[in-house]
Amino acid sequence: MDINNKKIVAWFSAGVTSTIATKMTLEKYGKDNVEIIFFETGSHHADNARFIKECEEKLFFKKIRTEQDKRFTSVVDLIRKLKVINFVTGAECTRTMKKRMRFKLEKKEKFDHQVFGFEYEKKEINRALRFSEQYPETNPIYPLIENKLTKLDCLKMLNDYGIAIPAMYRLGYKNNNCVGCVKGGMGYWNKIRVDFPLVFDEMAKVEREINRTCLLETINGKRVNLFLDTLDPTRGRNETLDLGDCGVLCEVEFSDIEHPDLQKIIET
Repeated sequence: MDINNKKIVAWFSAGVTSTIATKMTLEKYGKDNVEIIFFETGSHHADNARFIKECEEKLFFKKIRTEQDKRFTSVVDLIRKLKVINFVTGAECTRTMKKRMRFKLEKKEKFDHQVFGFEYEKKEINRALRFSEQYPETNPIYPLIENKLTKLDCLKMLNDYGIAIPAMYRLGYKNNNCVGCVKGGMGYWNKIRVDFPLVFDEMAKVEREINRTCLLETINGKRVNLFLDTLDPTRGRNETLDLGDCGVLCEVEFSDIEHPDLQKIIET
């Protein structure tokens, strides 16, 4: 890629994959050509401040630019004001606080290329292929896929760089999403109940206020709301806590349908 007079943005979520994708982009294209942007939601773990500072000082050697939708102080604040939690293909908080913010910045700043932290894993490669089809104007760069790096590889690389991974990973969560991610399942929310009881109680309260829920369950063949304050503490014990990193994409259409080029990429 000719980087002369090019403006590249790396979307940094404070997850391990976006962190290594950003690091590799800076090394390849130079820090003067790359803008690093983080979207604040007001609901991240407090340890994110430490992690971001260490990334700036020990890994990127460049400041991370923080953007926030000033209408909302947190995810719960957004839910109260918009009276919605999830929609059919994703979470309203991601769509409003990250995806739409990305669209606004794209229009305003006219980035030449955008960097995304999809890892080298079948599902993620498929999402990247679909994303490239749906948003070709982003001219996307996928450093981890290009270098065949998985999330585990990224975790090991951070350790080698001497940077402690974010606290949510250390607590056993597979992603560094907001504390109390609305995309989590029963097992996830029961872990939040133990690790962050105040977060659990606040989400349970706002669910009742707006009569919407994070969770659904099937009863007699119908999908119905499952309120957190009725969730059995033993449910979801065998569920994975891997929600997918919450970045600037939210829904990617047809990402559950195998792209015709997927196998070709995996086999090369």
